[in-house]
Amino acid sequence: MAFKFYNLYLSSNRAYVKKLKNILGFVPGNIKLYQMAFRHKSVASTIKEGVKNSNERLEFLGDAVLGSVVAELLFKLYPYKDEGFLTEMRSKIVSRANLNQLSRKLGFDRLIQYDARMIHYPTKQGSLMGDAFEALVGAVYLDKGYRFTKEFLLTRIIKPHVDIHTLENTETNFKSRLIEWCQQEGKAINFVQIENPEGESVKMFSIEVLVSGEVCGLGRDFNKKSAEKLAAERACEYLKIL
Repeated sequence: MAFKFYNLYLSSNRAYVKKLKNILGFVPGNIKLYQMAFRHKSVASTIKEGVKNSNERLEFLGDAVLGSVVAELLFKLYPYKDEGFLTEMRSKIVSRANLNQLSRKLGFDRLIQYDARMIHYPTKQGSLMGDAFEALVGAVYLDKGYRFTKEFLLTRIIKPHVDIHTLENTETNFKSRLIEWCQQEGKAINFVQIENPEGESVKMFSIEVLVSGEVCGLGRDFNKKSAEKLAAERACEYLKIL
């Protein structure tokens, strides 16, 4: 196609396009979508009414698309398992810990733009890689459509890089694991709800995990328990007890 030739050889972004092609296996169409997918809010500029041109909106979309693809895959892979099992398996595949690992394995860390000062604050890095992964899925969906995105996820990422049957036997109750680890190490643990960023109109729960007074993880979700689970997962990753 003409756009592929132009993007690869004539576009001012051709070096970036070639890098994307080497990592993703296809030539992107709308380059701006992919640039936004790898742009963290720490380096994004404000567009309108507090909304930044970061990857957060694409992350929201990608989360839904990824969840749909994984749900269908599991539904077909396990025809005799109940809803609870399927839900737990989906959570394992799309967990932040798993998406962070996939992002590094695929080389997304070479593409993400973020404030370098975050390197000195591991808890702020948190789900940087996993968020970019979901944002990329959102970008591919808008650029190529659902059918292409589904095929990309299954053939390029999930089948070669995700061992579903190993995950089936992996314990992922991060909150219980974190609490147990703290008890073994003699450390105090607290889950604390904090205020949302100033000006945010959407009602979300923001939960910090403090281990012996140190903030080790932050989780945000519309459901308080889900926010706690996410915070615990990030704390487990930060403390390297996954």
